[in-house]
Amino acid sequence: MFQNAKKIKNHPGLKTALVTAVAVAALDQLTKLAIVGAMRPNQVIEAVPGLLDIVFFKNTGAAFGIFTDGGWVRTALLAATSVAAIVVMGFLIYQSRSALMTYALSLIVGGAAGNLIDRVRLGAVVDFIYFHAGKYYWPAFNVADSAITIGVFLALIAYMKEQRE
Repeated sequence: MFQNAKKIKNHPGLKTALVTAVAVAALDQLTKLAIVGAMRPNQVIEAVPGLLDIVFFKNTGAAFGIFTDGGWVRTALLAATSVAAIVVMGFLIYQSRSALMTYALSLIVGGAAGNLIDRVRLGAVVDFIYFHAGKYYWPAFNVADSAITIGVFLALIAYMKEQRE
């Protein structure tokens, strides 16, 4: 048992992964606190006309607003899914020997943690970035969602790179 603890402590990318994940979750929470403190729910502020709005939306569902019905059961299932994702990503970080893959997975963990905090604290995730082009709108998102998306993209690149080597 102590040998595993020593292996974890000496893992080359574990400190970087932990710092990255905590930084992402903290930045996510700070930006959401700023939005919640400065805006009313469903308020929209036009930041870049025709392109970007700052909003205060509460998403009770998952990505793209799916699973919005279900009350506390939905919230519990989505929170449990986030916890499971964080555990799996933690295991993958531990197994990773690629700095890029470790960094990518830590972005995903930080994003999942940021949204999990909202879900547990508020029963919904605060979204505030709202891109659009004319009448075409992308669903509102937040820092955590951005980190998850970038992390998945980088993980795919790391995976393809590993497959070529």
